[in-house]
Amino acid sequence: MNLTALFALLPGRKLHRTCALALALALASLTLSVFAQETPQLQLPRTKLNAGMHVLDVQLAQTNEQRQIGLMWRKEMPQHEGMLFVFEQPATQCFWMRNTLIPLSAAFVADDGTIVNIADMKPQSDDSHCSEKPVRYVLEMNVGWFAKRQLKAGYKLSGAAFTR
Repeated sequence: MNLTALFALLPGRKLHRTCALALALALASLTLSVFAQETPQLQLPRTKLNAGMHVLDVQLAQTNEQRQIGLMWRKEMPQHEGMLFVFEQPATQCFWMRNTLIPLSAAFVADDGTIVNIADMKPQSDDSHCSEKPVRYVLEMNVGWFAKRQLKAGYKLSGAAFTR
């Protein structure tokens, strides 16, 4: 059924071709937007971080849209890769795992690279995981990455991202 036929079903409504075209374009745009959100972000800028002898290759999520999508729709992620969420100002940051298919650990990180706290997060969960104090960075890695390397709150990460 086309849009003109659909609107003809509405009582007392007449739809001009111009309105039908505008509505069709709006729906097409919305459909493309939804489709784009179901695709993993793989082309974000990258930077290197260091956790002692470990070198991490992380994508940078720096805009609201990039941060909202984050690691959604990923089916896997190499062990040395992650995503660093960068916020404009320190604040209490809270994360959830809606549409995120892989389990992750989130390190909430202060401006100087010091880990404030770490939360393990289950895939496709709306449970909220928050920083214990205001932070500007959140580093997501595969679940258990920090624990496996005995990295805890107070450990200092290094890299260009933390030298503003």
